[in-house]
Amino acid sequence: MATVTLKNIPDDLYEQLKTAARAHRRSINSELINCLETVLKPRKVSPQERLAHLRSIRPHIDPDAISLEELQQAIDEDRP
Repeated sequence: MATVTLKNIPDDLYEQLKTAARAHRRSINSELINCLETVLKPRKVSPQERLAHLRSIRPHIDPDAISLEELQQAIDEDRP
């Protein structure tokens, strides 16, 4: 495995890292690896997970944000 040294980490960012590591009961090194994996390794989301997420945010979406006509126009404009 490779070794990486980080330099000049802003103090506030380092404090956030320490807090997150403590909260997850990990070392700072393990927390950094977890952060990098989260950002750099996309994870497959199952249809059930995606649907659950959409259902959780649906109550927060304004139903009047877009009209049916605007939606149909956008669909029509995207068709070849």
